[in-house]
Amino acid sequence: MAASAWVGMVRAVNVGGTGKLPMTELAASCRAVGLTEVKTYLASGNVVFRGSATEGRITRALEAKLTEMIGKPVVVLLRTASALDDALASNPFADREPSRTLIYFLPHAAEANAAHTSKGQTNEDIFASGREIFVYYPDGVGESRLRIPAAERGTARNLNTVRKLAEMTRALDASRA
Repeated sequence: MAASAWVGMVRAVNVGGTGKLPMTELAASCRAVGLTEVKTYLASGNVVFRGSATEGRITRALEAKLTEMIGKPVVVLLRTASALDDALASNPFADREPSRTLIYFLPHAAEANAAHTSKGQTNEDIFASGREIFVYYPDGVGESRLRIPAAERGTARNLNTVRKLAEMTRALDASRA
């Protein structure tokens, strides 16, 4: 099987002083499970790499390695460049501030009513599609009390970060073309 380019997003690292994961250690963990051409982005658990196994196998191997390293369960969400591009194209809030629009990446498809089961919603806009939930936070995510039960096992990135990760993953794909 030819190696594919992937982006990995680690949930809940370097947030609030818990789950510290230096990006050098994330990169080393990726290499330790056989991933190549590893590049991290920002200090929030974003990594782009090439891997020849399936999404499920890479996810399980990376979660196991990071759990062993950190000493607590770790969730990793993988996407290809085309999956990130599809998510960006599905964004119903594309005309709004990118830093206030987050995409929650999920390990499975969101339930049809995922946007309607949230708690603490005030003026946030929510839209679920496929394995993503899109949220626009007009007052910023830090001011929001919104809780989305369907996103508990997911991880969120703002549009600027998602665009950069898609660009990095496409570049890695193109380097093998």
